[in-house]
Amino acid sequence: MKHLITIFSLVLLISCEKNTSNRNPFLQEVSFRFDVNLNLPLYNGLNNIGNPVFVGNTGVGTRGAFVMRTGIDTFLAFEASCPNHAPNNCSTMTIDGQNVICSCEDFEYSLFTGGQLNRPDDGNRYYDLLFYRTTQSGNTVTVSN
Repeated sequence: MKHLITIFSLVLLISCEKNTSNRNPFLQEVSFRFDVNLNLPLYNGLNNIGNPVFVGNTGVGTRGAFVMRTGIDTFLAFEASCPNHAPNNCSTMTIDGQNVICSCEDFEYSLFTGGQLNRPDDGNRYYDLLFYRTTQSGNTVTVSN
């Protein structure tokens, strides 16, 4: 019985793998928390579904975040730096309707899904937008990582 417990414990330890890698090799994991007050004129666009807002405050993500209401009580937030290369002078994306565009390569991403819309078929690995958590409490949406 003692050997069985030892073997079971060893199997359990071997099967537990600690993954300390980033979700994306180009973007560092940045810890932050930012409250978006939906009553403020700056974030008034978030009162309508499908109207994204750029939050460029210092300390929010790497280059800021895009926040969009995707349903009555649903918000999504994504990193504003293009996920397919290291941050540089052209990597902060811009809003184009309900999508964002990276001017470095003209990569386009959906703010409803975070997916890259024009992924090249060249055999290279491409990343979708880096997702941030959102929670809503009354008229405040908290974006965090």
